Amino acid sequence: MRSEELFNRASKILPGGVSSPVRAISPYPFYTIRAEGSRLYSVDGEELIDCCMAYGPLLLGHGHPFIKDAIRTQLEKGWLYGTPTPAELDLASLLIADYPGTEMVRFVSSGAEATMAAIRLARGYTGKPDIVKVEGGFHGAHDSVLVKAGSGAMTLGIPDSAGIVPELAAHTLQVPYNDPQALEEILSKQKEVAAFIIEPVLGNIGPILPEKGYLETVRAITLAHDVLLIFDEVITGYRLGIGGAQEKYRVRPDITTFGKIIGGGLPIGAFAGPRKIMQMISPAGPVYQAGTFNGNPLSLAAGIATLRYLHQHQEIYTMLEDGTQAIQDSLGKRERGSFVHLGSMFKYFFHPTPPHNYSEAKRSDTGRFRIFWEKMKKMGIFLPPSQFETNFLSSAHSSEDIEKIGKAYASCISE
Repeated sequence: MRSEELFNRASKILPGGVSSPVRAISPYPFYTIRAEGSRLYSVDGEELIDCCMAYGPLLLGHGHPFIKDAIRTQLEKGWLYGTPTPAELDLASLLIADYPGTEMVRFVSSGAEATMAAIRLARGYTGKPDIVKVEGGFHGAHDSVLVKAGSGAMTLGIPDSAGIVPELAAHTLQVPYNDPQALEEILSKQKEVAAFIIEPVLGNIGPILPEKGYLETVRAITLAHDVLLIFDEVITGYRLGIGGAQEKYRVRPDITTFGKIIGGGLPIGAFAGPRKIMQMISPAGPVYQAGTFNGNPLSLAAGIATLRYLHQHQEIYTMLEDGTQAIQDSLGKRERGSFVHLGSMFKYFFHPTPPHNYSEAKRSDTGRFRIFWEKMKKMGIFLPPSQFETNFLSSAHSSEDIEKIGKAYASCISE
């Protein structure tokens, strides 16, 4: 197999043979040579229906012509300037209009960079050193949030990677998702908390959905304790609709982080909030943030095209919701597992009930998932190769694709 040959080469020059751990598939990953619409094409001649969608950015599928045209037009004008561009104002204005309470935006190069800067901003604005995150919530691979999940209701951060200074991780506290009482208890005891950062819908171990009233209660608790609320909408921003999770659940955070979809498939991130907080960012204020690729012209062009297209075709969201519902309907009732979906996000957990938090999700049968994943790939469906990663549909998935996905699920789970 050509992929095996490439992986053998890669193992000698790339750590683990890959450029990101999520791409490591035993015994070796397949290598993609092109993608179009809902399909990936591998060097081994495979044609796969893609339900990973690059882990979320490709809401409109691979190579969407509207985005491609925008990139092509910008490419003729240049792809990096090192100066301000009018496109920064255009994309920032779209975000501000779609996210009530947002007044200023800073563009960065990735979602991880956005959450890192948002945490620094929260600490700079409040003058407090600690943050609280949700167990199992993922906000990028940077030191403040790369901590192990604990077993108690409230746990001190312990480094989840070599190279992280324990004293830094100790400033990150954790609480279970869907447990507002744990958040109330920790904020009542810890008075040096700058912010609570949360994926409103857990995406990197899910989707795991918020229980009714959970996010509203979180907002009330953080306000009562004068703690900033950061919504990490890197995954959910624009994927759950115009305005993301905060519009769907009618909860307004203090700071929002973006990534994935706002770049239309090109690298980008952003964090945003009210003027009184965002003016703390340099050069307006003392919280330093900078980057050569902040506001990259190509990424801005792709992002503007994507958001404008979504505004013009909001029926996409209903279509995607119908698509994941159709996959669930194809399964019927399954005693040994549970199907969870929200909008275009979906997952089959090898756990008898939909997980409500990280500890429940971790009790899923990963051995059965691995067998299931391999069967799905043989049937021409590519899923993220982990029980703990969300699957995605895009507007490029046809009704025939969705029918095939549903039938494959039903077959591979039953075997």
